[in-house]
Amino acid sequence: MRLFSVVVLVLLAGGWVVLNRIGGDEYRKVVKLPMEGLRLQALSPPMMYLLERYKVMSKFPLFFFRIQRSVQKLHGQRYSVERTLLYVSEMMCYSWLLLLLGCMLTLGMGEASGLAIGGILGLLLPAAMIRDMHSKVLGRDHDILMELPELLNKIVLLVGAGETVQKAITRCVEQKKQEKDHPLYRELIRMKDDLEGGYSFQQAFENFSKRCAVQEVSIFTTTVLLNFRRGGNDFVMALTDLSRVLWEKRKAVTRTRGEQASSKLIFPMVVIFVIVIVLVGTPALMMMNM
Repeated sequence: MRLFSVVVLVLLAGGWVVLNRIGGDEYRKVVKLPMEGLRLQALSPPMMYLLERYKVMSKFPLFFFRIQRSVQKLHGQRYSVERTLLYVSEMMCYSWLLLLLGCMLTLGMGEASGLAIGGILGLLLPAAMIRDMHSKVLGRDHDILMELPELLNKIVLLVGAGETVQKAITRCVEQKKQEKDHPLYRELIRMKDDLEGGYSFQQAFENFSKRCAVQEVSIFTTTVLLNFRRGGNDFVMALTDLSRVLWEKRKAVTRTRGEQASSKLIFPMVVIFVIVIVLVGTPALMMMNM
């Protein structure tokens, strides 16, 4: 088993060095792309070379499409393909490092368990990374859905007071300029910049909807674009009806988050219960043995 571990270790380390020499230079610019949460960009070029050399992305389109969709929501549509490649390469790097660690443990202990542990962790960690990214996307969508009804109410009030739709949205964005980290207002600020840069209201609003990639935002965008030219009571009524629907969805999201929070408390409560039993039961057992 030690001989096998040595062979695997040499193949993994030597293969990375060879691939880095062959195709590493092509991906130096991709590695420099800003992407939150990545730690192993320096080790990624050989993995990216393997992915493109053997056309792995075209062989598993559904898998990579889901990852790319999540990357687009979290980091924008620009360079989404390169960022998807970088993220998958990061997962491969973790698997590669865990296999190396497993080989070293096998060499140190002389048992196959080290290599088996490294292989299992090398499969579980990428799956955990994908799940974590999808949970971040879900949290982003929920944040947008939680804030959208309040934004819509403000727009209804301003339009009812005589403001145009464009000015009402611009005023709402200016009031929330400090909340650049919120996904909804971050995209609205970008939409405002597009308007100031020469885009028409329709183009900027459609681009805003595409960047958000949330069904409720698409409904909001469609409602606004269909009715904003009419103005008056028809427009206000359309937005008011939409507001009622969005508030109901916000309530559903709030209930879901509450259920998730309560379920997360179950494990700590069980641990505390076990500790209390041990603390109470140990003195009683000691007294019985005496």
